[in-house]
Amino acid sequence: MSMGRTLAVAILVAAAICVSIVVAKTTESGVPRRAVVVELFTSEGCSSCPPADELLGRLRQELSAKNIQVIPLGFHVDYWNALGWKDRFSSAEFTQRQEQYTHALKVDGPYTPQMVVDGEVEFVGNDSGQAQRTIRQQASELETAQVKIAPAGADQLTIQVKGPTAPPNGNTLVMLAITEDNLSTQVGSGENGGRTLHHAAVVRELREVGTLKNGALEANVPLKLQNEWKRNDLRAIVFVQQGPSGKIEGAASVALTDQLR
Repeated sequence: MSMGRTLAVAILVAAAICVSIVVAKTTESGVPRRAVVVELFTSEGCSSCPPADELLGRLRQELSAKNIQVIPLGFHVDYWNALGWKDRFSSAEFTQRQEQYTHALKVDGPYTPQMVVDGEVEFVGNDSGQAQRTIRQQASELETAQVKIAPAGADQLTIQVKGPTAPPNGNTLVMLAITEDNLSTQVGSGENGGRTLHHAAVVRELREVGTLKNGALEANVPLKLQNEWKRNDLRAIVFVQQGPSGKIEGAASVALTDQLR
């Protein structure tokens, strides 16, 4: 090989290495990735659920260091309530949401703990490795709906959404969830009897704000906060979803501490 050709090959190799470094740096520390919504269906009556509750509580912090925004939602279902312990955070509405996912994702039946990521992928909710892999994959996809949340007076939020103009199936829903962190329960009976359980991102309320019209929605939304909810631990989450159990196209989250003053 001639000296000139050798030099040309060396330059090409060096250039390829430089490009690889730039791409890697952009992936790690460049434009923030899309927010990933992680739903956990759980119950205080389920002995397999505490590890999943703990995992949900730490995913947000662990992956933020890797430039991935995780938005956790802890849905406490009510079908465990007749089996020894009534979960004070449980709701038949949340059980219904899980049943809708069971049908949409072709699962044999509802179970706990179950994680659903961005409305598309489900797995056993205490599987940390699967959770990390799925969240990373979802974070690398394009965000097709942009969500902005801003204060609009006492106990009100302004929500602005831009999303797909022609959803493939049905309506594109804009949903609002209120979650509360730093909750604990001393369980008196059932599978977790005698244990103190700790919870994060417990869904206190879930409601539909509206549907996208011509790919957009803007609304002032009054908040319905209960007195027993600790305001310093509340967050408002707005997400855009294809129907009640379809793909989540985009989401945003805001702490309510400063928004309510």
